[in-house]
Amino acid sequence: MKLITLDPDRLNEMLDYFAVGAVVLSLEKKIISINKSAELITGFNSDDVLGKCCDTVFEDAVCGGSCHFEDAISSGRAIVGVTSEKNSAGSHSISRLMVPLHDEQQKVVGCVEMLQDQTALKDLIERVRYDDRRLKIILDNLDLGVLTVDRGGHVTFFNAMAEKISGYKRQQLLGKPCVQILGVDFADDLQALNAAIAEDRARFSREGEIETAKGQRIPIRVNYLPLKNEEGRDVGALATITDLSLIHQLNSAIKDRYTFFDMIGKGPAMQKIFAIVPVVAVSDATVLIGGPTGTGKDVLAGVIHNASGRRDKPLVKVNCAALPDNLLESEMFGYVKGAFTGADADKPGRFQEADGGTIFLDEIGDLPLSLQAKMLRVLESRDFYPLGSRRPTKVDVRIISATNQDLARLVKEKRFREDLFYRLNVMCLELPPLKERQGDIPLLIGHIMQRLTAVRDTKVERIDEDAMQVLLNHDYPGNVRELENIIEHALIICQGDTIGRKHLPLSLVREKTEAAPVMGTDLRPPALADEKSIIIDMLNSYNGNRNKTAKALSIDRTTLWRKMKRHGLLP
Repeated sequence: MKLITLDPDRLNEMLDYFAVGAVVLSLEKKIISINKSAELITGFNSDDVLGKCCDTVFEDAVCGGSCHFEDAISSGRAIVGVTSEKNSAGSHSISRLMVPLHDEQQKVVGCVEMLQDQTALKDLIERVRYDDRRLKIILDNLDLGVLTVDRGGHVTFFNAMAEKISGYKRQQLLGKPCVQILGVDFADDLQALNAAIAEDRARFSREGEIETAKGQRIPIRVNYLPLKNEEGRDVGALATITDLSLIHQLNSAIKDRYTFFDMIGKGPAMQKIFAIVPVVAVSDATVLIGGPTGTGKDVLAGVIHNASGRRDKPLVKVNCAALPDNLLESEMFGYVKGAFTGADADKPGRFQEADGGTIFLDEIGDLPLSLQAKMLRVLESRDFYPLGSRRPTKVDVRIISATNQDLARLVKEKRFREDLFYRLNVMCLELPPLKERQGDIPLLIGHIMQRLTAVRDTKVERIDEDAMQVLLNHDYPGNVRELENIIEHALIICQGDTIGRKHLPLSLVREKTEAAPVMGTDLRPPALADEKSIIIDMLNSYNGNRNKTAKALSIDRTTLWRKMKRHGLLP
């Protein structure tokens, strides 16, 4: 049985690096794999538990009598739980996340249970006084984001991991309202925490998202705990922040699904798309996605599907340009036994596979004219004739198509049916090329690096200023896909913690070298003009805030001031 597209051993190796326990379970609840972190957390060795049913091994030690396996299987979604029990490794407080696993046909075939031992943090908070300096030193070295606030919600402590997750420095936030970091929804949670304290409930938790200093939205989980002084009076709250990006990326890799966290951008063009996609997604309207190659049309299609009411049904992808014309009809609509020589049995097509869900027709502009009439029938009546059949087949599918061509021009050239074009073009979303989104490039670089480093054994943490200038001034004819390939190349070459110019593809570096101005001429280098526009866009994005602009550009504030002076941008 092919359990998951991500190899279980590779999954365990990756999660061991993050000190996260992982137990892979089959649909019969049998333990297929258990990583080293899970062994340490549960106190069981892999040799003793592999092949056994998890409810006979972990029922009391890990699950505490509360099994989330069936809930995860039936709902197809991750289920969170917390257990405080004594097991063979001692007394533990364990956070559990049960994530269903899907095969290539999106059928649930098992689960992976991820475990995190929070005992040390729980004991530490209970034992050490709020105002103890030793507590702050210890909290500052945890691999968990921690912040404390007073009763008015103002930040009084902010540890190193919270800085890393949020992108803010503690100097920027101490004494400020926590709404600046966690947002309005999380600030409201402090009121709920006060209510919980009044009712003698120990904690209050929730999942949601925050916007980092660079403008990227990331999924997090926050646990709130009340803080008391020596007299036992409430003096504020402590919040622990867990970055769920890794879990989100793991979920996406296993399910091949995309969510809004996969779409990055602060520019006006992308913000318009973000605003309209939730409205489009909940409808059943046919969608046409335009944009150059590599702009993420398939990602956007996945986001729309997974934000729709069809999210639990299949998303079937068809590249109309990749299939030969003589096979395209049978692949799309299937065939019946005897339809042609070699058709020994009925074969369903992609539309039948997508029944109840969504079909994504990529490169729809390459669909042959001979098939366009049949496609029009599907759009109008939601039925079609499989090859060789005399009976129509009904399907309930939503159609999302994409193209990098100008379909209106193809219609004028008689290469695309006008009636089909208007049927496909009910809702049109246009993804801009990356060269028109220069202000988003730093955000995309950070997002891509975070995703790629999460599954690689790499120490790379940043990109130096020289390399960043090369990346910011490139035109990216291959768009986001090209940027991702460049970052992946640099991560492979770089052996240290900082990507430099020498780690970038040679063609990219040579391109910038050849574009350098000749000394003594009056020609202004195009790169400088691009740099000025990038700085202006970023300053506008952050309402003139130089600290946030410098962080978004991954440069020092002093460097930003120097560049602003060079371009005449200082008041």
